[in-house]
Amino acid sequence: MILHGTVSDAFALALEMAEAGRFLAHPYDDLAVIAGQGTVGLEVTEDVEAADVVVVPIGGGGLISGVATAVKAAWPSARVVGVEPLGAQTMTRALADGEPSAIEPDTIADGLSAPIAGVYTLAHTRALVDEIVVIGDEQIAAGMRSLAGAAKLVTEASGAAAVAALMAGAVPVRAGDRVVAVCSGGNIDLDRFAALVDS
Repeated sequence: MILHGTVSDAFALALEMAEAGRFLAHPYDDLAVIAGQGTVGLEVTEDVEAADVVVVPIGGGGLISGVATAVKAAWPSARVVGVEPLGAQTMTRALADGEPSAIEPDTIADGLSAPIAGVYTLAHTRALVDEIVVIGDEQIAAGMRSLAGAAKLVTEASGAAAVAALMAGAVPVRAGDRVVAVCSGGNIDLDRFAALVDS
């Protein structure tokens, strides 16, 4: 393992390593990674009878690509809605530009701070994701607070994004809709967690 600079620097180094013949295990733009993350979607389809809306956080797009693939295979009419932080609209930018474009992320949701969308994940998102909504860091912190208080679930900021978007009314939901929010990630230092939920 080589630790090197910022996230953007690490991506540049990884590409150089791949060109030198070393194996690049991409964190999200890899079909095997997408398939692995799709097991979250499979669990959803096995755990609930049906869903009308499935809300998933987006960083580089691996999780939503896998989840959307599984969900749409089981429930073609279900709406898959992605959630991005205001300061890290990686996939929104890629969709607007028609290709992955680098951004400089700035959000408390570090797990959603990919500096660029993937080629595979952009294609999956175009084909399978119905909508992407954007929320601010304050809303994400409120989602963390609510999950801790109501569900006794400690999540990192990224893990609370889907619930936060629903709480903020950013995801269109009709009366009677069966809604699933994917809460992914509890990798957070307790001091950092306390600071965010108290903000």
